[in-house]
Amino acid sequence: MGQHDHQATPVGQVPFGEAWRFWLKLGFISFGGPAGQIALMHRTLVEDKRWISEARFLHALNYCMLLPGPEAQQLATYLGWLMHRTWGGVLAGLLFVLPSLAILMGLSWVYVAFGTLPWVAGLLYGIKPAVAAIVLQAVHRMGSRTLNNPAQAPVLWAVAAMSFVAVAWLNIPFPWVVLVAALTGWLGQRWGLAEFAKTPSHGGTAQAKVAPAQVDTAYLINDHTPTPEHARFRPWRLARVLLTGGALWLLPMALLLAWQGWGGTLAQMGWFFSKAALLTFGGAYAVLPYVYQGAVSHFGWLSGPQMMDGLALGETTPGPLIMVVAFVGFLGGWSQQVLGPQALLLGAVLAATVVTWFTFLPSFIFILAGGPLVESTHGKQHFTAPLTAITAAVVGVMASLALLFILHVAQGSGTTDLFGLGIDLPALALAGVAALALLRYKQGMLKVMAVCALAGLAWKLAGCC
Repeated sequence: MGQHDHQATPVGQVPFGEAWRFWLKLGFISFGGPAGQIALMHRTLVEDKRWISEARFLHALNYCMLLPGPEAQQLATYLGWLMHRTWGGVLAGLLFVLPSLAILMGLSWVYVAFGTLPWVAGLLYGIKPAVAAIVLQAVHRMGSRTLNNPAQAPVLWAVAAMSFVAVAWLNIPFPWVVLVAALTGWLGQRWGLAEFAKTPSHGGTAQAKVAPAQVDTAYLINDHTPTPEHARFRPWRLARVLLTGGALWLLPMALLLAWQGWGGTLAQMGWFFSKAALLTFGGAYAVLPYVYQGAVSHFGWLSGPQMMDGLALGETTPGPLIMVVAFVGFLGGWSQQVLGPQALLLGAVLAATVVTWFTFLPSFIFILAGGPLVESTHGKQHFTAPLTAITAAVVGVMASLALLFILHVAQGSGTTDLFGLGIDLPALALAGVAALALLRYKQGMLKVMAVCALAGLAWKLAGCC
């Protein structure tokens, strides 16, 4: 590659076949949450293959981190779109999700079919405390990033605390918490409060995990590569994307309504997870309280302990953590018998597919519609100030989820009775050890889950509970 390739390097030089193989591979090895997934894309696309420069990669990442939805999947969609137009983005985004969906469906079937076997129950008994500790770690990580600035802390701590109380004690629906937080941020910006001048992210440590690449212009898409024609803003393109996205949402919803009516489980799932997809500021952990409120408390598609089991399965599979919604859909389709008692598995697979479709469709629309407008969104305080408040509120919401999961662990299947409360002391102790390993000794999530699972299995097989 010559020294002056950066002067006129066409985007089309990125080999489509090689890109396709990379996106497929990524779908099967994208463990480690958004930070690990983004770091993997950075290492491969920026450092190894040198398809895209550091600045262009981070420019795309910054935009994805401002959006609701799984930022790693959105980044893959964005980069695929930048390199190979609309179909490149669609392919990259789908391959990021489909392997995880297939694996999670298989694990969900094993769960409902064999979850009562002693060895499976033992593994799950140990994993649940680990899940509670992982959520607690997520609260700590986001809180340390969002609430640690002395100049911003008082107001943002107040927003987080009120959000915690609103969800944990007042049972206020998550969308209202987000709305009030956004209004608080908007008013704070209008009043000139310094607390809302910080640009938020909902990718956690994702950006911090990206190591700087060697400064070099020998990229297929570098800092000087002109914006390709397909990535330039055109009103008719925006209209086409919005109309197509609207049709892809409306047609399946219309079919579900015509088939089972508004009260049907599948239609309710489609509507509920469409709303959830627009509320995922702060990542998957932030929207889980809303999913819990709807799927467990309101619709009864699954139980609280089952929700924890689903999160554990989601943590151990590749792809975005929000794929736990496929587990929710699978168990809801199974328990509600959406295709009748003779087709439990087929109904569960259909429900998981419906949930996944309505959860991820908005992400594709955001990228394909908003990509050409990226330059006009960065650095605008009236746009980022509400998100700063939302990010603070998310800390409180996630804390309420951690408390809820700890309560589920405490009320587990143990027989130890503490002051007549029936508290499961072994499970709580395991949660404490897991939290210590994650927060104090910085052990890996998968290692902690594996050790806890083996401890739970040993405890069950020993007949201790």
